Parts: sequence; structure tokens; C-alpha cells
Amino acid sequence: MMPRSLGGAARLVALSLCLATPPVVGQEVEAEVLLEATPAEASVRRPVFAPDPFVEPREAMVQDHIAGRRLDDPAVLAAMRRVPRHRFAPEVPPRRAYRDEPQPIGHGQTISQPYIVAFMTARLGLEPDDRVLEVGTGSGYQAAILAEIVREVVTLEIIPALATEAAERLAALGYTNITVLQGDGYYGDPARAPFDAIIVTAAARHVPPPLVAQLRPGGRLVIPVGQMLWVQNLLLLEKDADGEVSTRNLASVRFVPLTGGH
Repeated sequence: MMPRSLGGAARLVALSLCLATPPVVGQEVEAEVLLEATPAEASVRRPVFAPDPFVEPREAMVQDHIAGRRLDDPAVLAAMRRVPRHRFAPEVPPRRAYRDEPQPIGHGQTISQPYIVAFMTARLGLEPDDRVLEVGTGSGYQAAILAEIVREVVTLEIIPALATEAAERLAALGYTNITVLQGDGYYGDPARAPFDAIIVTAAARHVPPPLVAQLRPGGRLVIPVGQMLWVQNLLLLEKDADGEVSTRNLASVRFVPLTGGH
């Protein structure tokens, strides 16, 4: 569900191409709740992590691979410094998790390189009171980064084993503002919509209309669009106060495909 490379200059993309809707195969199935966020309080309580020996590698990751590449969103940098990335990459030695490269998490999926996680998060333009939908939970790392910044995160994972492991991991770390669902992310989560921001961590062949519909006016959606084995476009969609949607290309990327019955 994660990218393999990043590059290319931003450019405008014709919205009609992005929102093309092919015939839908299969139908929406209600997602299973594996972890439910507690009711929002006046201020969200962030987890208190036990001390670990990877503070220096985490700081080096932020300085060398994120801040060093001119990404300067304070909230994003703080989240990347705080979340123990090695806890979300169980198939590799802990120090390797802090390299600026994707890492395997099982079931043919990977955790994105740190810069991509930070880049996509920053482009959402998040505020503390936001509610965010993530499509493609993976190991839960992107959801944890989002949960450090916003009031509530809803995350969908189609692979049952990954969804279960992510829910258990996020609960064990102490996150109370994340809901983990197992189901087809193409259809989003209409029951909890609308969302202030939506992030998709797998490449779709087109922008899913259900996700656009679930985006609140004034909201942003970041999604890679394109075919597998080809360079894809990382798109930013913005819905204005009147519900009109504009889109532009942020970068060229390579993600694993968005799967499901669509």
C-alpha cells in the first residue's frame, strides 16, 4: 500500500480524467469494526510511550530525510519525531525501520518511506479538530501519525490479518482516537462521513466517487492514481464551499494497487 519512489514537478491535471467512473463490479459491504475510538473530549489525550533506544535514529530520520528536504510543517515533524516507527515494521530490525525507504510488513504490503508519509500528511493541511479518513491501514503507522495531529482518525484495511494486527498494535500503544475498520476502502465509510481530509495509501485506477462524496466542503483528498507497474500521479483534490472539486498533480509515485470489488 506504499510508494516506492517520488519525483516530478507539480502540474494541473484535468479533473474529468481523474473522476472517470467505470462500471462497478460487486457491491459495497459494511466494514467490520476492530477498534473503536472513544468519544472525543475537549482535548485528545496522546499516548505516553515507554522510553526506547531509537530516539536518535528517529531524530536523524526527521532531520536528514524530512526537514532536510524542506518539509517544515511543525505538527508533521513533531509527529514523526514522536511515533516509534520501528513498532510498525515488525519484519525488519528496528534500526532499519528508520531508513528512508519502504519496509515489508507482510501479505505483500509495505510501510511507506518516512518522507512520503510526511509529504502526504503535510499536503492535507490538517487542523487539530479535523476528522480524517485513511484508506489502506497497513501496519497502522500512517494512522498513528495522523492521530498525533487531529481529533479523530478512521482507517480502513481490506486485508483481514493486517487490519487485526494494526488494531491490536494501535490499541497497545494507547491510541484512543483511532477507529480501525476491516473492509473495502474504495467505498470509504459513509456512516462516519463527512471527513475534513482523506488520504489513500494505495494506487487507484481512478478517484473513487464515494470518497469525493464523503469529503466535507473545504476538505482535501490525497491519492495516488494510475496503473500498477507504471508511474502514478499523486493527486491533491480540494472541495470548495460550494462542493466544486479541483485537482492537481503533486508528484510522480509508485504505489501498490488499491484492491477490492470495484
